[in-house]
Amino acid sequence: MTTTLDRRLAAVLALPLALALAGCANPENGGDVSEPPAGAGAPTGPVGATPQPPSPTAPSPTAPTPTAPAPAASTGRPPLSATELPTLRPPTGPPRQPTDQRKPNVLAGRLSHGGSGPCYTLVTDDGQEHALYGPDQGTWPAGTWVRVTVGPPPAGVECGPGRLVGLLRIERVG
Repeated sequence: MTTTLDRRLAAVLALPLALALAGCANPENGGDVSEPPAGAGAPTGPVGATPQPPSPTAPSPTAPTPTAPAPAASTGRPPLSATELPTLRPPTGPPRQPTDQRKPNVLAGRLSHGGSGPCYTLVTDDGQEHALYGPDQGTWPAGTWVRVTVGPPPAGVECGPGRLVGLLRIERVG
């Protein structure tokens, strides 16, 4: 029984040594670690014995020389850098709908009537006037370029010329 136990112990101790000597993979067999490299095997000496260096007459293993990487297997497709970029066809005419996706409750323009509020007048780039009503929005001088978020118009309020909207948020642009 001790002989079987000694053999098992020797095999368990030899495995890490064989892997260390093999460098965790043998390039000659495709990286398969199931086959030890030539000349490496379980130690034949007693358990706990120090492995002996190879004899001077034995040929020393040489490190494999680095080679250029092999070209990838051809897949029938050219490399990505050689492919042509996709292009769009020329348009058949002008778009029927606006192409800019704008939020309907965000407006931008110049304040033509400013002050400390709560009424302001905004003129957009297309010349439309908007009467903005927003208490506690701060003091904004006339001529300031702003972007505003608007909401439904307040009931019973008159703020001057233009379409009446509720002012939810105002910020300076430019």
